[in-house]
Amino acid sequence: MRALRILLIVVVILGGIFVIVDRVAVNFAEGEAADRLKANENLASTPDVSIKGFPFLTQVAGGTLDEVQVGIDGYEADTGDGAQKIRIGDLRADMKGVDFSSDFSSATADRATGTATVAYDELLKTAKSEPTRVANGITAEVVGLSDGGNGKIKVEVEATVFGNKLPEPVFVLSTVSVVDGDTVRVKADALPEFAGAALAEAQVRQITDFQQKIEGLPGGIRLDKVEPAENGMNITVTGSDVRLVG
Repeated sequence: MRALRILLIVVVILGGIFVIVDRVAVNFAEGEAADRLKANENLASTPDVSIKGFPFLTQVAGGTLDEVQVGIDGYEADTGDGAQKIRIGDLRADMKGVDFSSDFSSATADRATGTATVAYDELLKTAKSEPTRVANGITAEVVGLSDGGNGKIKVEVEATVFGNKLPEPVFVLSTVSVVDGDTVRVKADALPEFAGAALAEAQVRQITDFQQKIEGLPGGIRLDKVEPAENGMNITVTGSDVRLVG
């Protein structure tokens, strides 16, 4: 009986030591992965990296991590013009089935899903809105974006008629969607009138409708869905064979 008690105590102690070693190892790995991801993506700050699943050491022995969660705040995505950037306020990715090389220099996830947010003023800034002629003596431009409710975006348009700015802006409810996995498209549901004049649809849509590329996201993840919210656009991202590091 005494020998059994001693054996149980030894097992408990060894189990505790294993847990401690396992947690130390996973914390070290998370730090290393975060530093490499920061360097690979030229990030201004160190991202959050969390390796899920227990025990960690058995996952390492198998060469595949069950799940890795990554959080990046303030990611600067490309807009397709080679110069302008668009700021992603909060990018979160949940990566499953992460295979890594023997020297840990590279890691690739079998699949990834996540979310991101883009503020309305950021989307408007990169859309490069400027006064555009829509008819003789009439120019207009988009000056604001906001949540229109019921999954719509509200586009605020200011118009100038023969040199006089209209006293009130025109608001247009628009549908927002993702095109080709890298572009957010905004399209008016109904067209406004300026100064009581109904203009040709093609002319008005030069103002109300626009699209914005958001590409070059970490690891090759792409846009999947987009939904207007109170403070900006909520975007769902997805990807396969997503490169975490290397």
